Amino acid sequence: MARRFVDLSIYLENDVISDPEPYRPKIEYIDHRASVEDLVHFFPGMKPEDMPQGEAWAIERIELITHNGTHLDAPWHYASTMDNGKRAITIDEVPLDWCFQPGVKLDFRHFADGYVVTEQDVRDELARIGHTLSPLEIVVINTRAGSRYGHDDFVAAGCGMGKAATLYLLEAGVRVTGTDAWSWDAPFNVTAERYAKDRDPSIIWEGHKAGLEIGYCHLEKLHNLEALPASGFTICCFPFKIRGASAGFTRAVAIFDE
Repeated sequence: MARRFVDLSIYLENDVISDPEPYRPKIEYIDHRASVEDLVHFFPGMKPEDMPQGEAWAIERIELITHNGTHLDAPWHYASTMDNGKRAITIDEVPLDWCFQPGVKLDFRHFADGYVVTEQDVRDELARIGHTLSPLEIVVINTRAGSRYGHDDFVAAGCGMGKAATLYLLEAGVRVTGTDAWSWDAPFNVTAERYAKDRDPSIIWEGHKAGLEIGYCHLEKLHNLEALPASGFTICCFPFKIRGASAGFTRAVAIFDE
């Protein structure tokens, strides 16, 4: 039996609008020649030209928030509590067995940007693919946003998951979900338009806020979901271990045993 991996992660990179302006990553590349002065300071009497090709090491200095790149959100990101009043867990407390489970893909690419997915939409898609959810399966949604990564409209692209749709998954025992959009919820620009009309605060971040009732994690800014079938693969998304943090970077992959 052979094992095949499909990369589900975006790059951490400069000059791509992967986040709103205040939250974008900044990477400074320090090449082999720029670093040689740092190296020779460790060895008194050594000169830069003593090194082969006058080179030392390549390193990078990175300015990030924990939600840059493909990452796993912990329940602490959504609120201070989960499971109807318990303290929300942080990313270093997420059970590792949540992060290595069979995957299920729901294809919602046909929904318009800003559409809020309903429970019935989830039921209909599960019926279409002929799948019954099992506890701890990782459910990812393929939205139009996946095709817009690298474009200026990425942050505003894709549908979002409503509270009822999210709770339907969680009540089935799902504890990790994911999306190829910037957020699990609908883009803020569309939600802001709806809020301006009705002044209903319950629509703001409603998919995230489902975690108040049932604690869960979700992956954001996944990539390449269109390469996945509806099921028949395993997702691995172990998060970087950052003490007390609301999220952790992950190199999410789909694994096929063929």
